[in-house]
Amino acid sequence: MGLPSPAPKTAGREKSRPFVPHYAMSGGTLSPLAADEIVMCDHTVLGPITPKMGQYPTVSLLKTVELKSKDKLDDESLILADQAKKAMTQVRATLLELLLGKYSDPLVESLAAILSEGRWTHDFPITFEYAKELGLHISSEMPPQVLELMTLYPQPVRHYPTVEYLPGRRVAERKIELGESNAEW
Repeated sequence: MGLPSPAPKTAGREKSRPFVPHYAMSGGTLSPLAADEIVMCDHTVLGPITPKMGQYPTVSLLKTVELKSKDKLDDESLILADQAKKAMTQVRATLLELLLGKYSDPLVESLAAILSEGRWTHDFPITFEYAKELGLHISSEMPPQVLELMTLYPQPVRHYPTVEYLPGRRVAERKIELGESNAEW
C-alpha cells in the first residue's frame, strides 16, 4: 500500500490536473484523486486503493477471521486482522477527505467504498472508460509533450526466452543417433 499521507496536501490548491500517461496503482491513485480532474490516455489505468498487510489483502484477512472460529486462529492472524480493519478505515477516511467538495456527497460515499472495500484484486485496472462510468472527473486531453517526455525514461523490457539453449545435444537426439529404442525414454 502506498502511503496516504502526502496526497491530502495537494487538496485545496488552485485547480489541479495531474497527468497519468500510463498507470497509477494503489496508493499512487490517491494523488490524482485529490485533483480537480485527472488527465488520462485511452490506455491509462488507475487502481483500487485496497490496503495490504504484508502479502495479504486486508479484506481477505478480515474474511478469514470472519469465517474461522477465533479459537482456531493464532495470535498473529488476529493481530493482522485488527490492523487490517484499521488500515481499511484509514484509507476510506482519506478517500472521503480527498473527494469531499469535488463530487456530490452520495458519489463521494460510493467512490470511497468502491475504491477501498476490496471488491477487486489489488491490481485491478480501472480503465479510462470505467473511470468515467464511476463518475470520476477525467479528461483525455493528454498533452503530446507529456508523452514525449515519457519517452526519455524508457522502462526496461523483460525478455524471457521461449527456448532454452543448453550446451550439448539432448538425450533423445543421442539415443536416436545410437539407434536405441524410444521405449526406454
